[in-house]
Amino acid sequence: MKFVDEYRDRATVETLTAAIRSTVHHPWTIMEICGGQTHAIVKHGIDRLLPQEITLVHGPGCPVCVTSVELIDRAVAIASRPEVIFTSFGDMLRVPGSSRDLLSVKAAGGDVRIIYSPLDAVDLAAKNPGRKVVFFAVGFETTAPANAMAAVQARRMGLTNFFLLTAHVLVPPAIAAILGSPANRVQAFLAAGHVCTVMGYEEYLPLAASFHTPIVVTGFEPVDILHGILLAVRQLEEGRAEVENQYSRVVRREGNAGARRVIADVFEPSDRTWRGIGTIPMSGYRLRPAFASMDAEHHFDVGHLEAHESPLCIAGSVLQGIRKPHECPAFGRECTPERPLGAPMVSSEGACAAYYRYGALNHGR
Repeated sequence: MKFVDEYRDRATVETLTAAIRSTVHHPWTIMEICGGQTHAIVKHGIDRLLPQEITLVHGPGCPVCVTSVELIDRAVAIASRPEVIFTSFGDMLRVPGSSRDLLSVKAAGGDVRIIYSPLDAVDLAAKNPGRKVVFFAVGFETTAPANAMAAVQARRMGLTNFFLLTAHVLVPPAIAAILGSPANRVQAFLAAGHVCTVMGYEEYLPLAASFHTPIVVTGFEPVDILHGILLAVRQLEEGRAEVENQYSRVVRREGNAGARRVIADVFEPSDRTWRGIGTIPMSGYRLRPAFASMDAEHHFDVGHLEAHESPLCIAGSVLQGIRKPHECPAFGRECTPERPLGAPMVSSEGACAAYYRYGALNHGR
């Protein structure tokens, strides 16, 4: 199968692994940003193919995982209102807030619905003019264009009962926050290929230069990831800190101009609180004033909410690459996919879920 089998080819994997082994001479710590890459690494045992000098740590690239407890609590409060149809992708329903999740709201009679496209929510609003339809707009730059288009479409249709609870987060400010932390141990990044498909990689250039840290735009198959690691290791060993594009079959330097345009029309950068990490300046999107009437946070007054995390959960350290999931005392005991304490155990892209599902033999790396 073109574009799949060749990126899982065993001979190519062995060639790349040998190249990494012959290139590396010093210990290096490399972070993959995206949860999809984390799952591929653990599922295919890529970490076990690498020489001992290379340590892979997992980044905050799972939008479900980094949505703040405060915002989950706000979603729960809005979804509990009788006039509301609350819509979300399925992963968000089981993410724990301070005391409840959206699934418990649904079980208690709330009208919480799983959708597969933001336009499904627009369609629901058109078909239910007597109800208020709220879409939980979660995601990185990858989902922002579709969510922005939903807002544009709702306005074109003249809908006044469609709202967005916006929880978008952005990758470059997160990289800057990780590199600027006193606890940082990351020396190179594998940047998420799908984010760069939308945004390009120009905004990574000043990051690589100012923090003297290699950033390699990388795909998601085993050959992609090993090639990305090889490019990063070569830079580290040679003392270079550049942005390289391993995913050139998909990613262009300037990204997708049309997608970037619709994002810019609907959203503007804003500060955002990341679950377990804290507030990162200008690391999220909010609706522009022209779309402010669709802002669910402003429309629904749910009052002041006191958010609380489980004291047993170390998700914040996991999401910053400081600790690994199996180093959490609650991992696989108090915290499982059936009874999660934190979002990384719930999400299909969460690092804790990856270790739980695939990682029993990988815990030593």
